[in-house]
Amino acid sequence: MERWEHARELPQPAAHDAAPYDALLLYSFGGPNKPEDVVPFLRNVTAGKGIPDERLEEVGEHYYGFGGKSPINEQNLALKAALEAELADRGIDLPVVWGNRNWAPYTSDAVDELEKLGAERAVALVTSAYSSYSGCRQYREDLAITLDKRGQLGPDGSTGVQFDKVRSYFNHPGFAQANADAVVEAYTELAAQGGSGADAKLVFVTHSIPDTMEAASRISHATYSEQHLDLAGVVAAQVAERLGHEVPWDLAYCSRSGPPSQPWLEPDVNDHLEALAGEGLRNVVLSPIGFISDHMEVAYDLDTEALATAKDLGMTAVRAGTVGTRQPFVSGLVDLLLERAALARGDEITEATVGSLPALRSVCAPGCCLRRDGEPSGVPALCSTDLYS
Repeated sequence: MERWEHARELPQPAAHDAAPYDALLLYSFGGPNKPEDVVPFLRNVTAGKGIPDERLEEVGEHYYGFGGKSPINEQNLALKAALEAELADRGIDLPVVWGNRNWAPYTSDAVDELEKLGAERAVALVTSAYSSYSGCRQYREDLAITLDKRGQLGPDGSTGVQFDKVRSYFNHPGFAQANADAVVEAYTELAAQGGSGADAKLVFVTHSIPDTMEAASRISHATYSEQHLDLAGVVAAQVAERLGHEVPWDLAYCSRSGPPSQPWLEPDVNDHLEALAGEGLRNVVLSPIGFISDHMEVAYDLDTEALATAKDLGMTAVRAGTVGTRQPFVSGLVDLLLERAALARGDEITEATVGSLPALRSVCAPGCCLRRDGEPSGVPALCSTDLYS
């Protein structure tokens, strides 16, 4: 497990168990493990959109360039092991089960495992820190649809195994600290490459989403972009304090898809680098704040495309690490699990946050994070006050 020895001490919660939960579901996106998996995986990701296999083969070139294998599965296994170790260190006996929306082990595989364990009430931890359709609601819908197909979703939302979820954790102190640690390391690497940290721009990068999905995310207290901007300000301030100088920063986006006619959040990171170079900037640190591990959007969109763009522009650029299995992040996830357990028990607690935004809901409001603003999907979604809203 990666540890940053000079990280600030995070407050440790009182030791207790995770009741009423008897299992943790580590719930992720999934990815192919070999070239033959790529197109079937992309069919799962784009199901219902009518995209022909020829186009999926083109999109799959990103994966074929890495041997047809996404790094996300091994990273999820590493995070699972880190969570198990952290739970054991705290004396918490809670099995961790891993499941994915789009590849094996699928959601249904995870439910099978939970049932074999005899779990009655599980808490889901999604490997996305931000609240939006693709980062929260789509997982809640997939879980509900899976249980419905198994005949385990009652009309009142009752299920065989009962599921709750951990809140979106972009503004949890552990996530912020782990990102700040990674950025400080990147500034050190920038200096080692001959760049100047004092006049470097810190560019936070996240996955772009359609404008209408951005608008729909506002029901969670702040839109997807506002969540990122709030955290970015916190991380930049922590980095500036530790480096001893100001850290100017921006937010850019990557991985846009869909037709050119559909507006998505901008600027694209490559376009932004060109704009910065045009202003005379020669040193940059890229922080993938929108991702928790170095999966394909990081490995291709940043490590391959964006760093190549920076090189072509004559810039010295370093990509900061993701939070991965850094100790502040892993410890913070277990803190969040215990926080959710306390809420389920009805205990009075203070939800730990950084920045100006409140802790987001762990039980989602009706209409929360729809795919398109103002257009209910008609698809059930668990962990909400209204299953069909």
